[in-house]
Amino acid sequence: MIFFSEAEGDGLHIPGTYELFEFPNLLPDDFPIALNKTGLLYILAALIAAIVWMVASRKQSLVPKGIQNMMEAMYNFIHNNIVVEVMGNDPAALRYVPFLATTFSFILVANLFEVFPLTLFPPTSRMAFPLMLAFTVWVIYVVQGIISQGFGHYFGGVLFPAGVPKALYLLLTPIELVSVFVIRPLTLAIRLFANMVAGHTLVTLFLIFSSYTLTHDPGLIPVFIPSFAGAVAFMGFEIFVSFIQAFIFTILSAVYIAESIHGH
Repeated sequence: MIFFSEAEGDGLHIPGTYELFEFPNLLPDDFPIALNKTGLLYILAALIAAIVWMVASRKQSLVPKGIQNMMEAMYNFIHNNIVVEVMGNDPAALRYVPFLATTFSFILVANLFEVFPLTLFPPTSRMAFPLMLAFTVWVIYVVQGIISQGFGHYFGGVLFPAGVPKALYLLLTPIELVSVFVIRPLTLAIRLFANMVAGHTLVTLFLIFSSYTLTHDPGLIPVFIPSFAGAVAFMGFEIFVSFIQAFIFTILSAVYIAESIHGH
């Protein structure tokens, strides 16, 4: 979001971190829950993803077309290129296709809010929800590892890898403990969060400069065109980044769950 103030100086107010990434409560202060723009966008992302999937599956035809064709292509891509290729073709892996398809579509819609004219803000640039998504994946792959391999065998395989000299366990076991159970979910969340923060910040800066050159300094109007073109180019690039980050989060989730199903 972009904010301007005419109070003093040249009239330009550069948004601070609060104005770029935090928003006031949309509900009355005495209401038992709080809801700001970020939370509202997450609700909308979930509703949009659910509605699109329901519409696509409502009237299925043998020869898909329109939205059914688009969503079937997405589902088949996740089934064939993520689940089957990464996790295998066994029933234990295939049952995660709906979860991974839902995760991909939800993150994609949330990311794309960055380029929607009425929002211009990706809620995934707030750390709380990427961290919650990563925590969900963490719970799934830990529980799946215990179910598939047994408690002792799963944690033993993670903390004491086979074929390693026993003396190295003093060094390797703490590393594996932190890596698998702490670093994995953190990097999964931070990767999504950091990329969306960076993109949102760059687009906002280009739009601020474009607005300033157009409205506050006539001498800089010739700079407006390349500045605004840069903003448009970055917004186009952010569409690509939105897809890539949804894909990366989904495929890494599949990798972690696959290790729990089949072992290291």
